[in-house]
Amino acid sequence: MKTTSEMETTAIAYQKIRRIGKDGATDWEDHLAVEEPLEIQLSYYQSSKKIIKSISVTMRTPGHDHELAVGFLFTEGIITGCEQVESVKSAALVENNVVVTLSDTFTPTLNALERNFYTTSSCGVCGKASIDAIKTVSVYQSQFDEIRLTKEVLFTLSEKIAGQQNIFESTGGLHASSLFELDGNFVMLREDVGRHNALDKLIGAAFLNDELPLSQNMLLLSGRASFELVQKASMAGIRVVAAIGAPSSLAVQLAEESGITLIGFLKNDRFNVYTGFGRVE
Repeated sequence: MKTTSEMETTAIAYQKIRRIGKDGATDWEDHLAVEEPLEIQLSYYQSSKKIIKSISVTMRTPGHDHELAVGFLFTEGIITGCEQVESVKSAALVENNVVVTLSDTFTPTLNALERNFYTTSSCGVCGKASIDAIKTVSVYQSQFDEIRLTKEVLFTLSEKIAGQQNIFESTGGLHASSLFELDGNFVMLREDVGRHNALDKLIGAAFLNDELPLSQNMLLLSGRASFELVQKASMAGIRVVAAIGAPSSLAVQLAEESGITLIGFLKNDRFNVYTGFGRVE
């Protein structure tokens, strides 16, 4: 797995530009967020026959690719536990390729995942064959909890990630998903050119560390809260999702159905609560 500094090296490209203003033009070197394809392949046995199947090609920012691969497979409902994964490896002779090998005793059900092999960085569900295939079912069904949050804790979250978004600071071109404990303590952050990839990396890290479900954590999204991001949060057992931007109508509907407290337009002095009002004191 790449360290933060190694990821910054592979995630940032340098481009000579000409910056033009009222007083003239200046040659400059700009920092760009790298966007490259990643092919996720699944290796498993079916009827004693080894099968290697391409599951998706997603446009992502290089770094934490193993987390992205298993996070994607988990949030799509293909795998549900660490014991089902034998290994996660980058292909030795092929760039931008990750192979997830499943245990011999586990055969995945792929009928529900009727994706095209190309997924854009801006939308993780564009390749779905039908709208019915979008809704996956979490293994961590909504249960009664006693989660209570104060507005003071929520007010501090956006400031706490400001110093953590290293690549965003350089490029201004990435989305971030951040995980916090319920008392506001920062846990981890993942960045990517695709907002759904950033969350898959975050959930994938928790999956590989056998830390799921994340029912005692809060998720902070650097942009808007879309349907798919709420879906992925629900798959990981997250009960509180806060976004710096706005939620969509379908995201609010799914949050309500999933028992998630959904917060939007989070700032250091105000926010909107769309669902799960009882958890915010």
